[in-house]
Amino acid sequence: MQSRVLYLPRTVKQLVVLSLDVVLALLSTWIAFTLRLDALNWPSGAQWWVYMLAPVVAIPIFIRFGLYRAIFRYTGQAALQATGLAVLVYGCVLTVILLWMQWPMVPRSLGVLQPLVFLFLVGASRALARFWLADLGHTSAQVGGRLLIYGAGTAGVQTAAALRMSQQYALLGFVDDDVSKVGRSLNGIPVFAPSEVPQVVVRQGVTDILLALPSASRDRRNAILDSLRPLPVHIRTLPGLSDLASGRVTVQDIRELDLEDLLGRDPVPPDTALLARDLAAQVVLVTGAGGSIGGELTRQIVLQRPRQLLLLDHNEFGLYSIHQELQGICASQNLGVELIPLLGSVANPDRLAAIFEAYRPATVYHAAAYKHVPMVEGNPGEGILNNVFGTLNTARAAMASGARRFVLISTDKAVRPTNVMGASKRMAELVLQALAMQDSVTCFTMVRFGNVLGSSGSVVPLFRRQLSEGGPLTVTHTEVTRYFMTIPEAAQLVLQAGAMAAGGDVFVLDMGEPVKIIDLARRMVQLSGLSVRDGNHPDGDIEIAVTGLRPGEKLYEELLIGDNPEPTAHVRIMKAHEDYLAWDALVPHLSTLRAGAEQADLAAIKAVLEICVHGYGDARLNL
Repeated sequence: MQSRVLYLPRTVKQLVVLSLDVVLALLSTWIAFTLRLDALNWPSGAQWWVYMLAPVVAIPIFIRFGLYRAIFRYTGQAALQATGLAVLVYGCVLTVILLWMQWPMVPRSLGVLQPLVFLFLVGASRALARFWLADLGHTSAQVGGRLLIYGAGTAGVQTAAALRMSQQYALLGFVDDDVSKVGRSLNGIPVFAPSEVPQVVVRQGVTDILLALPSASRDRRNAILDSLRPLPVHIRTLPGLSDLASGRVTVQDIRELDLEDLLGRDPVPPDTALLARDLAAQVVLVTGAGGSIGGELTRQIVLQRPRQLLLLDHNEFGLYSIHQELQGICASQNLGVELIPLLGSVANPDRLAAIFEAYRPATVYHAAAYKHVPMVEGNPGEGILNNVFGTLNTARAAMASGARRFVLISTDKAVRPTNVMGASKRMAELVLQALAMQDSVTCFTMVRFGNVLGSSGSVVPLFRRQLSEGGPLTVTHTEVTRYFMTIPEAAQLVLQAGAMAAGGDVFVLDMGEPVKIIDLARRMVQLSGLSVRDGNHPDGDIEIAVTGLRPGEKLYEELLIGDNPEPTAHVRIMKAHEDYLAWDALVPHLSTLRAGAEQADLAAIKAVLEICVHGYGDARLNL
């Protein structure tokens, strides 16, 4: 029956509710007359005017207050407040009419009594409909799992209401460390102490725990996650509470833990003044705009309201996707930014020259690069042509058009690299360091950071896919260690560091402690409610397989070539002091490198890299 009602056309359901309110207006009028006159009353004489007046006045007011736009099974406090306010306005209008008309046999006090009865009946009808349609009494196990919500504050209560309405989960309780709430119940749902969670999980067969802690600090979230990791439950977090409470999403939209939860540290806070510098009302170009880092750069840049934002990429679908997304952002926030998608490759100097001549960008963020280590190791010529000479092509076009700033997105793999990809990025840095010493209005700078969680090719999407397939999770070596940051952090760092550049600078981020990849894999398995299968636990759910280092892969990554990095205006950004070659000395090596890349001569490529890139030959020999 509920299903048939829920799937009625929207207009039909609104007419049913409106008709119900007409009946309730008439019924509340009869009850008010009966109570006021202290006897069963049947309308007569002028009393008929009141019976006709009640729905005629009430219904337009209810429509004006939007009471027929609400969805009964999602009505909450806001809807009840709107109903109360609508009835209050109705009562005032009714009282004024009764005082004005002074009909015989119609007590003036009816203007107060009838709206009170009407409010009670309307509120009761909404509550009963909500209870019946949402089936709030339904407590049997649902198909989605058996839940605990960690956090019994406003966020937890609102989330619980939305989840119970979905009928896809059995909500078994809240968890909260507030002693005033523990042992009590919220809307009939018990509240447990954190120390009780292991027993509750076993006793009630809990399968999922949802974190509803929007204001919790990173340290507290980490402590909670660490306490829950040994339990056989799937730990997830929730989408925006406004979305859940309004019914615009379902429980299928509940997402996995934030990447910051996997990272285990607070994100680096942005400096808003540095973010806005050199962007507002300017023409800005981002190469590789369809990629992970380039795309996030454009999202951050568009919020600073540049005059034009040029999106350059050779991947048509990637360029189309980011252009569509940015158009949505501009429309929703009324930013007024002109977005210009440009198909083209940085390996094509003629295309670059035409773009720079036509638009003359003031600031360039160069994120176009081949970055996957094994792919570039297997295709070294293409990697060199794109990463080194694509950077040179873009830099020359920037110089020729008078661009003020040019920021290269680099990587920690450029430090004493063991692979062609890392060496190519260091060569790109050397090109810009040498150009920075030339007589040019363009300020060249580089921003170097570690691995980006969630970017294409990073381990987190790979591990999530492998988890969904039942494993194993593949790790190349038990000691492989990496620095990590999130995509928004990386983009903000690039924008902030670029604003501080004086020319030829190499900026690096204080990224905290490095993370072992195998520890990250274990953490993801455990937070998915599964156990790791290894020699000590042969009955575990998911195996972590060690596959061996890939060609050119290092055990450890570094951020600095030299020592004594210099602090900057941003507490988490440092400036490196590193040797480089003068332009005249670098040019012959670039000529040899280009010839080797065009002819796919691996020996010639590596010979130049060993000469120019500090530690490349030694690092490969010691691998």
